[in-house]
Amino acid sequence: MLGNSLAVLFALCAAVFAAVGIVVRQRATMDVPAEKGVSTVMLRTLLRRRLWWAGTASAVAGYVFQALALGYGSLLLVQPVLVSALLFALPLSARLAHRRVSRAEWLWALLLTGALTVFVALARASTGTYGVSVATTVTVVVVCAAAVGLCVLVATRSTNWRRAVLLALAVGVMFGVVAVLTKIVMHTVAVDGVLAVLTTPALYLVVTLGVIATLLQQSAFHAGSLQTSVPTMLVVEPVVAVVLGSVVLGEHLSITGWEPVALSVAIGAMAAATIALGRDEGAYEERLEAELEVKAAGQG
Repeated sequence: MLGNSLAVLFALCAAVFAAVGIVVRQRATMDVPAEKGVSTVMLRTLLRRRLWWAGTASAVAGYVFQALALGYGSLLLVQPVLVSALLFALPLSARLAHRRVSRAEWLWALLLTGALTVFVALARASTGTYGVSVATTVTVVVVCAAAVGLCVLVATRSTNWRRAVLLALAVGVMFGVVAVLTKIVMHTVAVDGVLAVLTTPALYLVVTLGVIATLLQQSAFHAGSLQTSVPTMLVVEPVVAVVLGSVVLGEHLSITGWEPVALSVAIGAMAAATIALGRDEGAYEERLEAELEVKAAGQG
């Protein structure tokens, strides 16, 4: 019981830092042209900006707390809690933009909070088999990498909302895989010690995929149609992590009686609130970017 409580606490801390990272990095890259979203131009621009580095540092801190959460709890418990990042990003983004949070946004936030509370109260996840073989790890990574590669390839040849959604799908899948690999790493640390993890392929895959996913995330932010890309990323990541946690690691929820119905309703409400809040935030960010483009054109 204490382990699950610590997992939820660390997951909430991860959500706070992740929210700060998302908001700050969005602000730092708003003036990067959308057509430069998947290019070395964007990368060079970001590396020269302190604000982007600050946002990245916050995102890294969020990942550290996520890893700690996965050290105490299962993927089935931790990953859904991370969508609470929207609850923290909402007021922060509004404050930085000098705007008020709308009544509808507060209502969606309240629904998300209630649904998360129900989920955490009822979700009793069993431990899985975390000593996954190298062959299984490589197979999962290769299959997911192929899916991500296809999304990115088609995205580079697409425009508007299609490009944004495809990149967001790629980001969600990659971060979902990173979460699963992180769980494997944390299990190895707990069972065999820190030194043992240095010989685990999962550790190096986490670093590699994490860096690539972060860069793709920035590209998704600038591909346009944030109303679709933001909710896509936030929903796909926990779905991929939970599915892989169940299929590959053997995690499952121990629920009986009326609990499956209550959990289904809570998960549905979480998905609806996440999509609605992400869509609203994305719409505002698009308007802000358009205003900056008009201002830049006027100065030119």
